[in-house]
Amino acid sequence: MNPLAVVRTRILPLLDRVRWVGPLLLRASLGAVFVTSGWGKLHNLGQVTGFFTELGIPFPAFNAVLASSTELVGGALILIGLATRLAAVPLVVTMVVAILTAKRPEIDGVTSVLGFIEFTYLAGLVWLAVSGAGRASLDALFSRREVKLPRPLPRPAAVELQQG
Repeated sequence: MNPLAVVRTRILPLLDRVRWVGPLLLRASLGAVFVTSGWGKLHNLGQVTGFFTELGIPFPAFNAVLASSTELVGGALILIGLATRLAAVPLVVTMVVAILTAKRPEIDGVTSVLGFIEFTYLAGLVWLAVSGAGRASLDALFSRREVKLPRPLPRPAAVELQQG
């Protein structure tokens, strides 16, 4: 049998059955990173505020609390797969700001930006925002439990002619 046919007929159907693993692993890794980072920053706000001051970020104390809280809460939501698309958006902003401020001295071209771990986080967050949390998430569980309203019955043609 042709190797391409084996892939098409045997391997791809197997991979389709475990499609939920990819988003779950991405959410678990990103969620753990952001929860840990946010927790650490919230418990060291003085240092974070000082770092933000050095970077020239406006309102450094406010933004230290905002970034730390965003990482902790957004990371927790992504970890459990609840409001994942919504939670990913402020984390995307946080990563863009991190790249444009903290990583700016290290930028010497597109290749360097693509090599930053922050860019990898950014890419994963964008993927979650666009694609959602996947089947192994609270988002999927709640969307399956939505109340489905019955569709209205079609009106008979005779009734439409009388009213028209």
